[in-house]
This record gives sequence, C-alpha cells and structure tokens, in this order.
Amino acid sequence: MMMIIAEFFMVILKVLWAFVTAGAKWVVRPKEKSVAGQVCLITGAGSGLGRLFAKEFARRRAVLVLWDINNQSNEETAEMVRQIYQELETPLTKDGPIGGVEEVAPFQPQVYTYVCDVGKRESVYSTAEKVRREVGEVDILINNAGVVSGHHLLECPDELIERTMVVNCHAHFWTTKAFLPKMLELNHGHIVTVASSLGLFSTAGVEDYCASKFGAIGFHESLSHELKASEKDGINMTLVCPYLVDTGMFKGCRIRKEIEPFLPPLKPEFCVKQAMRAILTDQPMICTPRIVYMVNFMKSILPFEAIVCMYRFLGADKCMYPFLAQRKEAMNNNEAKNGI
Repeated sequence: MMMIIAEFFMVILKVLWAFVTAGAKWVVRPKEKSVAGQVCLITGAGSGLGRLFAKEFARRRAVLVLWDINNQSNEETAEMVRQIYQELETPLTKDGPIGGVEEVAPFQPQVYTYVCDVGKRESVYSTAEKVRREVGEVDILINNAGVVSGHHLLECPDELIERTMVVNCHAHFWTTKAFLPKMLELNHGHIVTVASSLGLFSTAGVEDYCASKFGAIGFHESLSHELKASEKDGINMTLVCPYLVDTGMFKGCRIRKEIEPFLPPLKPEFCVKQAMRAILTDQPMICTPRIVYMVNFMKSILPFEAIVCMYRFLGADKCMYPFLAQRKEAMNNNEAKNGI
C-alpha cells in the first residue's frame, strides 16, 4: 500500500513538472532540430498546405518525396523545390592538405515525385516500395492529403462518404504501416498528422469530413501512446489542428460577420510556419490559432446545450451552409453544361 501511495505522489510530481516544462517553452523558445539530408515524404504535395510544407522542408535541405494523385501539380511543386535547392547552393570550404583552402561541393538534396492515390491501399504499398528502392527509408512522414465532399449527409452519395473516410483517415494507417517498421528498428523518425479543428469539435453539414478528422486524430493519439509504451523515444509525433485555412477547400464558409474580423480564415503560409515550428521542436500538438485549445477544452466541460448556444452566437452552427450551397450550385452548373 505504501508503494502505491509513493508512486501516486511521484506521478503528481511528474505531472506538475510537465506543466512547468510546457510553460517554460512558452517563455524560452526551444531550438529547432536539423532535417538536412533527411528523407521527408509528404502526401497531397501537389497543392495547398502540402506544397507549402514541401517548400519549407526544401529550405532546410531535406530530401523531398512528393506524393499526389495529380502528376502535373505534383511536378509543379517539385519544380518550386528545385528552385529553392538552387538558391541554397553555396560552396563550402575546408582546410587544404598544405594549409590552403579547398572548396567542397555541398550536399545536394533531391526531390522525387510519385503519383499515388492514398485512397487505394495497394497504391500506397506499391508506391512505398518504390520509394524504399529508389530513395531509401523515410525519416519524416507528413500525412497531409485530404478531401471534402461538400454535401449534406442525406444528399451525399455513399461513394463520396467512403472516399472522404479513406483519404482523410484510413490512408494514415496504410502510410504508417509502410514506413513505421524501419523507424521502430532504428528508433528514429517523425510522423505528422495534418488534421483539423473539425477533428476536435464539429459543426453541421460536414459529417463525413468531421468523422474522418476525428478518426485521424484518434489514430494519431493511439499510435503516440503505443510508441511511448514501446519506449521508442526516438520517434516523434506531431498533430496539426488548424482552424479554417484559406486554401479554397471550404470556399464560402462564413461565421457571424461581427465575429469574423476576430476569427478570419488562416493564411496557409502562417499555418504551415506554425506547424513547422512545432515539428522542428518535437511539439506533440499544435492548434492554430491558440483559441482552438480553449474551445476544445470548453467543449469537454460544458453541457451540450451550452455549446449549441455558443455556436449560434458565433454563427458556427451553420457556417458551412454557404460553402455547401456554392458546391451544389457549381455541380448543377456542370451538369447543365454537360447536358447541352
């Protein structure tokens, strides 16, 4: 009995120490780790946040492996990465054999592109095998690819619901199963889950998207606990949960106009820079903006009716309706054009 009491007090001390260290990181910014020469694989790299992640890792001299279902947009990202590599080319020097200075060719990172539909398990596994054969083992895995159906539940075809769940959630299982074994063997690696604030708290009209992001976060958290239980401290996990990002994915989404100036859609560049800081300092989770932390906490402690009142005050209860209406109108216009 005395042993368990003593252990209980040790747990309390460790919890308090965790608060102290977390608070200290707010005051003293942790040093960012180097990813130069490490292989970084990014899914959904052809546009949006995936493209911006590729550019940020390129500036840090990582070897980039870009996956996307669209070959043209993926190659466009690769060309941007190559331009960044060229700008980084600076000759290094070292002492020569006779006291002189000898120029040394710097390490030249490369970028590799692969067409991969992460919504198809066989495509993920076969492309992963190509990467291992042609590039090597992956050090950093960025699970970024995502889709949205843009339909109310009762108007959404089953195929689109399944596609949303597979790409936004199931694909994380497959990419992780493909690259985690070597990370475990080496006790080295980093897995990043690009989720959403809609995986922490939901809203009306995007049931499939919210469910997929809740699933991705659940997968991420469970895997984080499994790595801790396995004492694989060399493998880090970072969960990225941004508020609405202005990439066009949810074009038309609006909250209450009086509140919108205080909670505007995030600039993609800002979102990625915040995420990069978290990744490079091995931060377990990053929510952008910080108010997302508070909203998530309040959701956990408030009665559901209180949450509904807050949603209605903010205009968050029907914020997706204009987006859904625009998607429906666009689909009707396309069908009309095709019928002409």
